[in-house]
Amino acid sequence: MSELKTYHPITEPYASGHLDVGDGHRIYWERVGTPGAKPAVFLHGGPGGGIRPAYRGFFDPKLYDVLLFDQRGCGKSTPHASLEANTTWHLVADIERLREMVGVDKWMVFGGSWGSTLALAYSETHPNRVTELVLRGVYTLTRAELLWYYQFGVSEMFPDKWERFIAPIPEEERGDMMAAYRKRLTSEDRDTRIAAAKSWSLWEGETITLLPEPETSTGFGEDDFAEAFARIENHYFVHAGWLDEGQLLRDAHKLQDIPGLIVHGRYDMPCPAKYAWQLHKAWPKAEFHLIEGAGHASSEPGILDRLVRTTDMFANNR
Repeated sequence: MSELKTYHPITEPYASGHLDVGDGHRIYWERVGTPGAKPAVFLHGGPGGGIRPAYRGFFDPKLYDVLLFDQRGCGKSTPHASLEANTTWHLVADIERLREMVGVDKWMVFGGSWGSTLALAYSETHPNRVTELVLRGVYTLTRAELLWYYQFGVSEMFPDKWERFIAPIPEEERGDMMAAYRKRLTSEDRDTRIAAAKSWSLWEGETITLLPEPETSTGFGEDDFAEAFARIENHYFVHAGWLDEGQLLRDAHKLQDIPGLIVHGRYDMPCPAKYAWQLHKAWPKAEFHLIEGAGHASSEPGILDRLVRTTDMFANNR
């Protein structure tokens, strides 16, 4: 068996800035790699997660010209943790604004977790702008997926962590955990917001890897990160992503001419493998890899190996 691939060298951005996208929002962006090389855009998870230097390492900096950006309200984008004018369709429009700013006709789209949801929404809206589509930890944002993670399902796998997640919510409100948390995450009282945000965020941070990874989960409990992550994620999920039920699978036929990859961990808790399998059936042109011994995180060795091999493979497609 060949040695598992890991991140390419993490290089510094050769350009960065903020793009005014209207509605009071300014999106932070950075470009890494080689100017004029194969264009790609990276879509981070959450919603509300923001970008990290490690994400640059999915791409060979000699062969790619990658744009990474913080979606509305998170990371270095402003205003921080804002829910105003912050929907899936605002983000799809932002991606097009960024593509026009970069000055390319088409680009590779790479997204994981919520980033896969956004990548699907963008690619089904603008299939003529996508050269390849790389998806990790597929999330189609159906009602069943939301209930599995925030009501009953993962609660059975992580009863100890679930007990901590529900602890801030009175018993009479636990029939709808997303609504109960929304009330607290939108409170006028900052202490109430931060306490709820940290509880919401740590539930995710501690259930995304197959085995505990404190270096991954700890950051989810930091005040500023947690506030943006929890408020924006909850906002999107309470509104079902402003998608029709089952829309992303229904419209997968629009991807029929796009080559791509679906990679998913067998033991992915937030995003059950069933939905990645359904997408694979609806989009046969994409390679499908179900990684044994892996959960949800892109840093898990088998998932990381497959993602890097895929970007290496697509690097010379122009």
